[in-house]
Amino acid sequence: LKAIKDSTFMAQNGFNENNVFAMFIPNTYEVYWNTSAEKFRDKMIKEYHNFWTAERIEKAKKQGLTPVQATILASIVHKESVKKDERPRIAGVYLNRMNLETPLQADPTVIYALKLRDNNFDQVIKRVFYFFLVMKSPYNTYVNIGLPPGPIAMPDITAVEAVLNPEKHDYIYFCASTDRFGYHEFASTYEQHTVNAKKYSDWIASQGVTR
Repeated sequence: LKAIKDSTFMAQNGFNENNVFAMFIPNTYEVYWNTSAEKFRDKMIKEYHNFWTAERIEKAKKQGLTPVQATILASIVHKESVKKDERPRIAGVYLNRMNLETPLQADPTVIYALKLRDNNFDQVIKRVFYFFLVMKSPYNTYVNIGLPPGPIAMPDITAVEAVLNPEKHDYIYFCASTDRFGYHEFASTYEQHTVNAKKYSDWIASQGVTR
């Protein structure tokens, strides 16, 4: 951590303490047992620059994002869905919200903020209640407009690619589906979203999930 958060290293590569973990590109790497912290860090930043080709940087720019911002958004997309085929659609929702300059209102950011506040990342939170949504935190995208200051997870490459190649649509809302577990129901209007959200809320309450 000391090597990764070295102020000179971060400054040279355009990072700060909140977003420096955006440098990690999940992949398979060969690392020897006696590799020093500095050499490991330097290998990771080299892989970061290899990943962010001119083509990917240009795709991020078309979405109004820097590579770090794209990674932060990808971390939210990654936590929203394990279904890789759905991630471009979810990315499109968040980009639509950003273009409208409305809060992202991403539940995973609230959960992250809560775990960060409690300094307990092992706690399991399956329901997000209203009193979570008003919590003061730079990571709470219900009370702050725009992206959080850093990634809330280490997104895999499919999540990053989903942000760089989002599905084009007019959806603004989505919530978990009760018919296709693991997937979501999308809506262009608040009225339709309310119907979808109530259906999910009623279902999860029926399962006795209170936390």
